Amino acid sequence: MNIARRLGLDALVEGRIEAAIARGEFDNLPGAGRPLALDDDPLVPQELRVAYRLLKNAGYVPPELAQIAEINQLLGAVSRAGLPDDERAAGRRRLRALLIGLELAGRTATAQAAWQQYGEALRQRCDRSPIAVSRRAAA
Repeated sequence: MNIARRLGLDALVEGRIEAAIARGEFDNLPGAGRPLALDDDPLVPQELRVAYRLLKNAGYVPPELAQIAEINQLLGAVSRAGLPDDERAAGRRRLRALLIGLELAGRTATAQAAWQQYGEALRQRCDRSPIAVSRRAAA
């Protein structure tokens, strides 16, 4: 977009805002006179914050947060006993895919924490297994 066109667009927008102010369309808005409460995630890149805020206000969840919620559900499923082997294997594959996706999206700290939780859930599950219990009893 060339500079003249952008300046023309800026002038048009400024003109419409000034006309709305003159008509009183910005009077009595909720929160008038108070600072904006911006609850942006500091880990979200600056260029994505506006888009994420719009999605959040519209009731949508950013993809990374949806992935984190699904990871938490899968971690809970891994730690629970009684799942059939095929469901457990499918859950492990999905969990690995989500964690790799987070790492590729630059959320390595979140992915590493989830990997650690996954490892801990597996260790606890192994400790509760009948084989581990019988070994501890025999020792």
